[in-house]
Order: sequence, then C-alpha cells, then structure tokens
Amino acid sequence: MSDSLLLAFYGDDFTGSTDAMEALATSGYRTVLFVDTPTEEMLERFEGISCIGIAGTSRAKDPQDMEQELRPIFEKLSKLQAAVIHYKVCSTFDSSPGIGSIGKAIELSRDYFTGQRVIPVLVGVPSLGRFTLFGQHFARIDDQVHRLDRHPTMSRHPVTPMLEADLRIHLSRQISDQIALMNILELDGQSEEVRERFERKIMENPRVGILLFDVLDDNRLKMCGKLIWEEGGNHQQFVVGSSGVEYALTAFWKSVGIEPKEKEKETEAVSPADRLLVVSGSASPVTKDQIEKALQQGFYGIKITADQIADSSSMPQTLIDEVSTRLNDGQSVVIYTVLGPDDESIAATRRHLSAIGIRDSQSGEFIGKQLGRWTKEIIKLTDIRRVVIAGGDTSGFVTREMDIFGLEMLLPVSPGAPLCKAYSFNGNMDGFELALKGGQLGSPDYFLKIKGANSLKTIDTKEVVIHGE
Repeated sequence: MSDSLLLAFYGDDFTGSTDAMEALATSGYRTVLFVDTPTEEMLERFEGISCIGIAGTSRAKDPQDMEQELRPIFEKLSKLQAAVIHYKVCSTFDSSPGIGSIGKAIELSRDYFTGQRVIPVLVGVPSLGRFTLFGQHFARIDDQVHRLDRHPTMSRHPVTPMLEADLRIHLSRQISDQIALMNILELDGQSEEVRERFERKIMENPRVGILLFDVLDDNRLKMCGKLIWEEGGNHQQFVVGSSGVEYALTAFWKSVGIEPKEKEKETEAVSPADRLLVVSGSASPVTKDQIEKALQQGFYGIKITADQIADSSSMPQTLIDEVSTRLNDGQSVVIYTVLGPDDESIAATRRHLSAIGIRDSQSGEFIGKQLGRWTKEIIKLTDIRRVVIAGGDTSGFVTREMDIFGLEMLLPVSPGAPLCKAYSFNGNMDGFELALKGGQLGSPDYFLKIKGANSLKTIDTKEVVIHGE
C-alpha cells in the first residue's frame, strides 16, 4: 500500500462506514474498508489506493467500551501518513452521553491528534437529504424534511432518541468544550471572504474547541471541504462528521486537481443473484417497509423469536435448517428480529436479555453476534453468495463473525448502501458479495434492487426516495 493517503476514516457503525466508502469511491478515489484495524499483511494486499476506512461499532457502546475500542484504533490511524483522519458518525448524529458518545470520541482523539486549533464537525449531506441550518439539523424521509427532534424515526430511536435538533446543544451534553458555528451566511460569498470569517471565528475566541459547519447545498459543502483541508496544513487534521465530510473534501479535491493515487478501478462484472439472504436486526419503519415489500415479491420470511435471540448456548437449528432448505431450493429468504418500532418483540427481547444479565447498552452487540454466528452457519450449509445485513447498530457485529477482513464497493445500488466485495483469508468467503444497510436507508424495494444488481444496468444513485444512514 502507498505510504501516503489522502484520508483515513473510522466509522462508528458498519453501515455508516460503507456510506463513507461509497462517497469516496464514486468520486474516483479508490477506498478499501477494513472490518478491524488492518494488519500489515492486509495493507500490503492493496497498492495505490487513496483512502482507507475501519468499520467500527462504537455507536452501540457505552463510554468505557468506546475507550477500549477507540484507543488502539486512534493510535494506528495517527501513525498512518494520512492528511485527514475522519471519525465518521451517522448523518442523523444519533448518540447520547451513555451510548455512542461523539463527545467521548473527540475527548479521546486529543491524545493522538495534536496541533489543531479546533476540531471541525460537519454533519449535513445534501445528497442524503441532511441539512444543518444555524446549527439546527434536519433530515428527509420520503418527500418530507423534518427537524431532527420531530423526525418520525430518529425522535423515537429505541436506544438514542434524538430529542434536540440543535447539534451544539446535543453535543454539549457529551463534552464540555465550547462549540462555535460557521453558519450558512458566513459560508456564502467569495472564498477569501469566507476564509476571513473562518479565521475570525477561531481567533476571537481561543477557548472554542469544536467548530460546527452548517450545510445547505453542494456549493457550501465544497467550501467546507476547502476550509477543512486547508486548515490541516502540515499536520493530520482530525474531523468529526457524516459522509458529508467525504463529499465536501472530494468536491474540493476535484476543483483544485488533487487526483486519485491510481486511476479508478475498473468495474467488476456483477450479475443479478438468483437468490438473496437478508438478515435484519433493524427496528426502523423503513426496514419494515422493505421487508414487507420483499415478502410481497416472493421472499420467504422468518421472524426470529426473543428466546432464540437470548439463547447463546446453542444454534437455533430448526431455524437454520429451514433457511438453508429454502435457499438450496432456490428461494430468497429474509430473517428478522422485529418488524418496525411498534413491534411487541422489542419489549419481549429486552426482557429476555435482561433476564440473562445483558444491559440495553450491550444488546446491539449481543444480538449482532448471535445473527453473525447463524449467518455464517447458513452460508456454510448453502452456496449463497450475496447477503444483505440490515441494521446499523448490529451489522458490524454480524460482519465480524463472518471471517471477512475488508470490503470494497462493487456497485452503488442505493445512496449510502452499496453492494460490496468482501476480502477474506478464508477462500470460501473471499469475493463474497455483501450489502450493509442502515435502518433508515433505501427505498421500499431496496432488497429487490440488491438481488437484481447488475453492472451492465445503469444504477440511479440519486433516487428520489432517500432515507439516509
């Protein structure tokens, strides 16, 4: 691998990590996403890439567990010759002081990334329907844009409900830093004028430790990319935000001729799958619609019971045999833990997990590992080669159970949720096709799109129905 990278990122969940990878790859900057901190053996497999990512699980962890995960990763990233280090979070900023604390990540980063005047925070992504205006964050679902605290899904998130739309107030509950804002008016105008406002913002109050950027449109997004890149200067620049960071930087890079380290990788031939396995741990109403659409189109559905999830001592052999038989008979299958946020199974699962000593903060990891073990067993018993994992908080734990060490985008099927090629030292898993889908991501026919994904067919990556990640 080249010694010098334009950007390296850590994603606080797996589906968000594939979103960042897609943003870079579709702009021509070849990116490999690693499932864990890459070893030298893994890095040596890839020459001339521009960016790398590490897919993590910190969004589902409490501050103590976050520290255990992030310290070795931040140390590794600080030793890479990458101009920008990005802590990638969800475009709906879901976090809390107790779970997935973005403030905790910023606090830890200061032990490894030094020399910065401020830490930039950029969350808006216009292409995903995410906008920050005067510090207030908005998110689109279907054709409606909602303030974050009134968003029909995020305001009711089962683990980190977003009850505050002002990202400065939300983040101030996780960290004591002063947080300044570069608002949409200050980002407007000639580049020199904007730079002067940016400098004044920092210099007039040296106690400011974090600078939030408003994002309304692509022009202001590119201006944010310019400010972030140039602020880095001769030191690594640690940045926090959504895939808007990647879109901002790539827009600026292209405008000034910062080219990919190698020409864009030639698209590999991808054919439609005859069968698809979907494994869902998502309680999102978006995923609910996608499951129901798949069932209407002939997928065989199996709902996982709370007692099956809670039993870690053995495999649910009846379920695994049923899934394997259906797949071997040529049928697509979706297995799911819940069907939407109002499903009574959510409360039942919590009761079962509590009874065996699993706290709410540990539930995502526990459920994900269970689903991962079962998925790996199903793959062993079938010749299925394309799988979707749905659920941002659980997908990382699922993937880590599957002997995969890296992912690279094959096709941009739906914004933020591409079809990927898996890399593994296990010959049976190397080249496996995998899509990781956050709960809020994709149109109702997303599973059907993944099943029919075809490199010879034009993919509409700007589809009207965008739920985000």
